[in-house]
Amino acid sequence: MAAEFDLDDIKRRMRGAVNSLKSDLAGLRTGRASTNLLDPITVDAYGAAMPINQVATVSVPEPRLLSVQVWDRSMVATVEKAIRESDLGLNPQTEGQVIRLRIPEMNEQRRKEMVKVAHKYAEEARVAVRHVRRDGLDTLKKLEKDGDISQDDEKRQADQVQKATDEHVSEVDSVVAAKEKEIMQV
Repeated sequence: MAAEFDLDDIKRRMRGAVNSLKSDLAGLRTGRASTNLLDPITVDAYGAAMPINQVATVSVPEPRLLSVQVWDRSMVATVEKAIRESDLGLNPQTEGQVIRLRIPEMNEQRRKEMVKVAHKYAEEARVAVRHVRRDGLDTLKKLEKDGDISQDDEKRQADQVQKATDEHVSEVDSVVAAKEKEIMQV
């Protein structure tokens, strides 16, 4: 089977890396309550690890408070334990089937740690975009080597791949810069 080059597919895969970064950053704590904050937490429910949003409703009744309404009364302790054991630094308070989570004020050191985590996520996204670029360029080189496209076409399409890579990397940079500003805001 001959290799096939599809610039739209390459852009779609790069966009996927950026979207993955955005969802990772949404889970980072900024000092304000957000339902995305609990997304990384999984609960051992019914013999399987499930995301918290599949066993409870998460809402934000106040700017610094999360409310977790557990659907099954027998799961309340399990959900509370999962939240307590996560590295989010939250202290759940249970009232019946509702778990309340006060979002504490972040100190300067914690903010800097969160920024480092955001930058780590951004670097992973940049690497993913570069991997997609490498795959595209390898495909183009193979097509040229096999005589399916001319050297000029290979060069022109390689420039398009690089342009798409630059656009997506700059988008990663702007997304992480906005998140850093949000985290450092007191």
